[in-house]
Amino acid sequence: MGTAHWLFGDQLGPHFLAPGDGGPGRDTPLVMIEARSVFRRRRFHRAKAHLVLSAMRHRAAELGDRVRYVRADTYREGLREAVGDGEVTVHHPTSRAALALTSSLGNVTVLPARGFLVPQEDFRAWAEARSTGTLRQEDFYRWVRQGHDLLMDGGRPAGGRWNHDHDNREPPPRDARTLGVPAPYRPREDAIDEEVRRDLDRWERDGDVAFVGRDGPRRFPASRREALTALRRFLAHRLAAFGPYEDAVLAGDPVMSHSLLSSSLNLGLLHPAECVERAEAAWRAGEAPLNSVEGFIRQIAGWREYVWQLYWHFGADYRRRNALRHHAPLPGWFVELDADAVTARCLATVLRQVRDTGWTHHIPRLMVLGSYALQRGWDPAEVTDWFHRSFVDGYDWVMLPNVVGMSQYADGGLMTTKPYTSGGAYLHRMSDLCGPCAYRPTERVGEHACPYTAGYWAFLDRHRDRLEGNGRMLRAVRGLDRLADLPELLREEKRRGDGPP
Repeated sequence: MGTAHWLFGDQLGPHFLAPGDGGPGRDTPLVMIEARSVFRRRRFHRAKAHLVLSAMRHRAAELGDRVRYVRADTYREGLREAVGDGEVTVHHPTSRAALALTSSLGNVTVLPARGFLVPQEDFRAWAEARSTGTLRQEDFYRWVRQGHDLLMDGGRPAGGRWNHDHDNREPPPRDARTLGVPAPYRPREDAIDEEVRRDLDRWERDGDVAFVGRDGPRRFPASRREALTALRRFLAHRLAAFGPYEDAVLAGDPVMSHSLLSSSLNLGLLHPAECVERAEAAWRAGEAPLNSVEGFIRQIAGWREYVWQLYWHFGADYRRRNALRHHAPLPGWFVELDADAVTARCLATVLRQVRDTGWTHHIPRLMVLGSYALQRGWDPAEVTDWFHRSFVDGYDWVMLPNVVGMSQYADGGLMTTKPYTSGGAYLHRMSDLCGPCAYRPTERVGEHACPYTAGYWAFLDRHRDRLEGNGRMLRAVRGLDRLADLPELLREEKRRGDGPP
């Protein structure tokens, strides 16, 4: 049958079939493999398993007779069934494990990666040219903006500033239950979704796989058409309000004005270029303010690209980084997404969102979930795996740098200049979560002591010797000397242990 082309389950958009770089021709036969072993290796969120399978099967239905869609136990078995010993091409996979697999198969040729703005060889050249040896996101972001002419006016950034973060850190509107923007696009399930749900139910009944979380009606796009509709709706109705409140949290409005496009990008249904270029066009047409557009473009052309490149640049040993020597296991209530066991309103609210939808936006991920794990000294490899399994947009390349580097500071500062954790005051300022809570963000000890406030000081005390050498943390660490109740706080934190707060 000639050389076939293999599409992984996160290579589902048309850009993975475009000619060039040795890619498939218009008539090249295609192979897709649904490997059951993927779901046995990890206990994924049920909504994530549903989304991935639905997206793969929707793409296979679109491709029709051109694709050989194989359901097998493993990728090796599926590929053997599909092509035998025939030659196969595949675009560079997104995980080290998948790359190792494809590279080990004698009949598979690995082509350059697609689905990103920056080729890997261009990033390597940029990194090697850094005289300081540091690879800060802000420098990378400016380089990408210049190289792709994004929000540029000649050689200068549009509006005269590269970074509009100062305008994009507003707390939520006072006394508002929601942000008041139009709702995001919600897809309608179809016969393919019904088939997926029946299969997942059967696998669970048979004891073949196990999931965590709930699989309600599908919330995220599973086809190119749905993803484009979601993008258009975001740009037309939600982008304008995105910037100021991108770091704010409302209990009754978990999506705020976020795009909810991360799963579509990570499945390959959307290309990052079309997202950022259409956002810039909205600004130039006067349909969205610059701070909102820059904030959105920063998330994709800045952070997403940066994380992808660092996943490969830092090497295979990066996942074992544990600079703070945190080894505590994740407690059962956290692993099971048992929000009902938790008293702290912020953590209960966010765990509930993850349990019910497999998603929450970046601030709850970093400053509620990740911060709590960091304060308690949970093993960063286990935390990384939990995020990978529990989020619909979670992939190895996404979560490894985000968790090991950004969230858990386990790389000792390769990605960030300080640990990202805080007491309850930050959450009180940026959300409405503290008001009805049984705990008080200003209290460190006693019945109403906020677990984040107490946890923050306990974290600083535990790592005082290391953090005193960090200029950005020195003032906070010295604050320990002013806490007359620090011994009592540490005793109470020890008693709290791993029980739900």
